[in-house]
Amino acid sequence: MKNQYRVNEQIHAREVRVVGESGSMVLPIRQALDMAQEQGVDLVEISPNAQPPVCRLIDYSKFIYQQKKHQKEMKAKQVKVEVKEIRFGPQTDEHDYQFKLKHAIEFLEEGNKVRAYVFFRGRSILFKEQGEVLLLRFANDLEEYGKVEQLPKLEGKKMFLYVAPKKAGVAKKSQQKMDREKRMAEAKEVMKAEQEVRQVDNGLFANAKGGDDVLSKLRAIGQEGDE
Repeated sequence: MKNQYRVNEQIHAREVRVVGESGSMVLPIRQALDMAQEQGVDLVEISPNAQPPVCRLIDYSKFIYQQKKHQKEMKAKQVKVEVKEIRFGPQTDEHDYQFKLKHAIEFLEEGNKVRAYVFFRGRSILFKEQGEVLLLRFANDLEEYGKVEQLPKLEGKKMFLYVAPKKAGVAKKSQQKMDREKRMAEAKEVMKAEQEVRQVDNGLFANAKGGDDVLSKLRAIGQEGDE
């Protein structure tokens, strides 16, 4: 990094633009160097391709430290994407399939890619179409959490499927699924309310003389009120 910037006498331009907190000004290189010396700092060329080159008056060691710190922070913010493998057999049973589907969802939610493959051992290569159907089902079940980067492809004795996360670390529900869950929740609330009403009706009037007539009258009054 130290060789990345020209400093002081290494700057060959006739004039430079010196930038600072108070603004910027174009100065002959000699005047800019004198200014740096007076302030006890360095003249650092930070943009050599500008016309004229842009320089800063700063302690060079401090400048390099800040640059390294910034790069370290940027590197720490980068999400490290790993490729997680899920292995199937051409005749994977339903329990094993659901177990591996759950793990694949977790991998995608964490921001990792998933490489699923079916391994054909010996004569099981005869079931390659069955393996392809399994991987296509797998891709469909992961649609909410990831996007297919490569459809099932046979390479030697393995058929691969690649799925990438839709968004690193976050798997959003589709609007369609959210609407469906909302309707289901509303339906459950209605069923619960109706059940409570039936329980109250049965408790109050089931054993009462003429209870059915009383219930009919109460429902009729309720209907009139609604109108």
